[in-house]
Amino acid sequence: TIQEKIISRDPYENHQFEKSESLQLLPDQALACEKIIAATEQETFLIHGVTGSGKTEIYLQTIEAKLKEGKEAIVLVPEISLTPQMVERFKSRFGSEVAVLHSALSSGEKYDEWRKIERKEARVVVGARSAVFAPFENLGIIIIDEEHEASYKQEDNPRYHARDVAIWRAEKYQCPVVLGSATPSLESFARAKKGVYTLIELPSRVNDRAMPEVRVVDMRVELRKENRTEFSTELLEKIKDRIAKKEQTVLMLNRRGYSSFVMCRDCGYVVECPNCDISLTYHQSSNQMKCHYCGHEERVPKHCPSCEGEHIRYFGTGTQKVEESLTKLIPEARVIRMDVDTTRTKGAHEKLLKSFRNHEADILLGTQMIAKGLDFPDITLVGVLNADTMLHLPDFRASERTFQLLTQVSGRAGRHERTGEVVVQSYNPEHYSIEFAKQHDFIGFYNHEMKLRKMGSYPPFYYLTMINVSDENEMKAIRTIQEMAQFLRGKLGPDAVILGPVPSTITRIKNKYRYQCIIKYKIEPNLKKELKTLITHYQKDQQKGLTITIDVQPYVLM
Repeated sequence: TIQEKIISRDPYENHQFEKSESLQLLPDQALACEKIIAATEQETFLIHGVTGSGKTEIYLQTIEAKLKEGKEAIVLVPEISLTPQMVERFKSRFGSEVAVLHSALSSGEKYDEWRKIERKEARVVVGARSAVFAPFENLGIIIIDEEHEASYKQEDNPRYHARDVAIWRAEKYQCPVVLGSATPSLESFARAKKGVYTLIELPSRVNDRAMPEVRVVDMRVELRKENRTEFSTELLEKIKDRIAKKEQTVLMLNRRGYSSFVMCRDCGYVVECPNCDISLTYHQSSNQMKCHYCGHEERVPKHCPSCEGEHIRYFGTGTQKVEESLTKLIPEARVIRMDVDTTRTKGAHEKLLKSFRNHEADILLGTQMIAKGLDFPDITLVGVLNADTMLHLPDFRASERTFQLLTQVSGRAGRHERTGEVVVQSYNPEHYSIEFAKQHDFIGFYNHEMKLRKMGSYPPFYYLTMINVSDENEMKAIRTIQEMAQFLRGKLGPDAVILGPVPSTITRIKNKYRYQCIIKYKIEPNLKKELKTLITHYQKDQQKGLTITIDVQPYVLM
């Protein structure tokens, strides 16, 4: 006989997940669960709980209650690097009922997981932002973990935000949406304060563990002491001490690559990308310089193309360079490096985290992907090598992102029996976002930042829409965006503010010149209609290579 049989590809078939039981909830957690389970119609809950306050257990138990009612659940996590730990927690609680959707799966695996949901074999989906579209027909709850993360917003068309899609879907199924974070975005927290969302506070860690002590080191003082390395004396001493005690350390760096740029010391020439207005980034493993925007690569020149000088040097710090310095300074340290380059291959995230959990290394060094969600018992020291690289970006969310990142990464320390310590290195330690992160004071930061946002008319007080026009002919791009801004000025209400048009921060990418303008408004019922009119008007130009992108509530303004 010839018969057809479906054999599903299971990305987790080689994993043994130990069955886990529901834990005894603390009074705060139990109250949160009751509120969420009792919601019979669409209601958005914001769980504001410090790092290590047991948010995941609330997710697990509310889902369990919904599954008993015969309903289904979606859980969104911000990064692929978080999915292994989340998948483990959900698979060990709900077994084969969990399907996983994220971009690190092969197309075949994605297809099979999707079919598994469609055939009603899976009732819980864990995944990155696109998992919000999972084909469930009887949704009971949608959970968005680390809701402040920018990766929930898609950067190319369709430019949706997973949170908005989740709330829109929940309205159809009349089910609750749960947003969880130790550092909620200002927009969400302001909505919770106004009563649009229901706020649930978890002020203390499980087992009453103390929050780790945060020490801020002024790197300007270190420079005066002739310390030219990436590590302050204090941080080095603490790392050595942890290695001696057989405890683990997490070091976070705010970028990837070996060093930021290649420069001639004689004349100051910086090697730039021929297609984009941005310096090339040096990658040591391939001894190449790469453009992170268009993918252009070239070898490092021996002589300066401008003055023929021989003093071509690398400036800035990257994960590879820090790893090299570490092995020089502490030869006995075993380091695992986690960044975009070491996690390219499939399953690399999991492998690296697993070997760190099994104590095959003393130090986990990485970019922002290691800041969130990791829960290892032996991490007692967290070091942030350069806290302020993000503070100087031309973006009104820069200090919010810095505060969130520092709070998240310091939350990795001392989550179990041993107490944790955090060392933050900074060149402007008196900045308020670093000060508030040091005190673990979200409310203080929120109140300070809200005053600044109000003064500058930024979200959550105003909505933003960004229009970006790019074309290979610079004059055409300028002319188009000026016409658009002029048209909108005549159509919008007196309270709307149009900033620009101005050149974008990176003026040229892939040989296209980019110009942008930003509209700030409170209520503009006609805005969508007018923007549609504009897009239709420029349709012929768009076929000839002009690109118009409109981003409502943008997260990246560069």
